[in-house]
Amino acid sequence: GRAPRPEDVALREPAPGDLGWIVQRNAALYAAEYGWNADYEGLVARIVADYAEDHDPHLERTWIAELDGRPVGCVMCVRDEAPGAARLRLLLVEPHARGLGIGDRLVEAVVDFAREAGYREVVLWTNDVLAAARRIYRRHGFVLVAEKPHHSFGRDLTGQDWRLDLHATPDRRKGVAGGDAG
Repeated sequence: GRAPRPEDVALREPAPGDLGWIVQRNAALYAAEYGWNADYEGLVARIVADYAEDHDPHLERTWIAELDGRPVGCVMCVRDEAPGAARLRLLLVEPHARGLGIGDRLVEAVVDFAREAGYREVVLWTNDVLAAARRIYRRHGFVLVAEKPHHSFGRDLTGQDWRLDLHATPDRRKGVAGGDAG
């Protein structure tokens, strides 16, 4: 009967069925909150299918945030097309679990993993209507590098490219700058 606390949330690797959950919840949540159409579900399904079919566990990972035995959030870290870059994908936190710091923990997991895997930067693409996610990215040191209007998912949107230079960003666990000295 008590309200959930941040310490009640665990981050874990996906179990069977979780990748399908990522597709379903992204599609349903973005349709409900932003009016996005099935084109978004198709994009998410392709991202998840590509990961499921061919990911390198040393360079790519997915996290599921779990509360009371049920998924309440997710994020993926995959290789980007640019050499040395990781791409943060599909950050999502269920509405009833927001306010517990789950988004911050998921983004921190990506950044820490990318740093440990030897990436030089983490990049992401989002849309300006996703204000809460953008605040999380900014808190973790991501910088907006480009914006471009587009029509996708049945809406007129402004896409945004964000970047985090891992060599210029402090590694909070060690208290030192990430990357090589010199």
